[in-house]
Amino acid sequence: MADDEKDALDALEKEASEFAKDAEIDRIRKAFPLDAYAVLDLQPGVPESDIKLQYRKKSLLIHPDKTRNPLAPDAFDRLRKAHDTLMDEKARTHLDECIADARRLLIREHKYTLDSPELKTEEFKAEWRQKTVEVLLQEEARRRRQMRAKMQEEGREKRKEEEEMEARKRKREAEKAWEETREERIESWRAWQKGIKKDKGEGEKKKKKMKVLG
Repeated sequence: MADDEKDALDALEKEASEFAKDAEIDRIRKAFPLDAYAVLDLQPGVPESDIKLQYRKKSLLIHPDKTRNPLAPDAFDRLRKAHDTLMDEKARTHLDECIADARRLLIREHKYTLDSPELKTEEFKAEWRQKTVEVLLQEEARRRRQMRAKMQEEGREKRKEEEEMEARKRKREAEKAWEETREERIESWRAWQKGIKKDKGEGEKKKKKMKVLG
């Protein structure tokens, strides 16, 4: 094979590889982010080994260091988050429950049975995927409401704690000020007492003098 032909084939292979990377980056960014299975292009219920293998294959394909696509970092971040979700037992269980809920809702809405042939059709699978999106959005909205309520409650508790701390501070300052003026108050009281005694003594002298004059 001539060098020119080899170079042409290499260029075509490189172009095809870049096209595959761009297509996968585009697919990941269009996948519903709350559905980790969709981001990784996996079916629900797959074993953990399949999740690890799929993540490795796709992360090597779209890694920002291996493509010039400016959207690669965003796609790679989404892929990593999806992998982390499915590797977290609690998060994966929650996602599986949402997917199962979406299927039950569709069966109830269409009045199907578990043996209905419609459940095996591509139309049902597409509708199931869409219903899953709805369920996940509802769950996310509920989670955010709970988070806001929790933050508001924590805010109220924090303000209450700050008010109590401020009240204790004012009390300490008042006690300190009271203690610092203790001697001054004692001296004032003593002076006041002396004034009373002096006035009383002068009053008694005037009375005696008046009696003598009488």
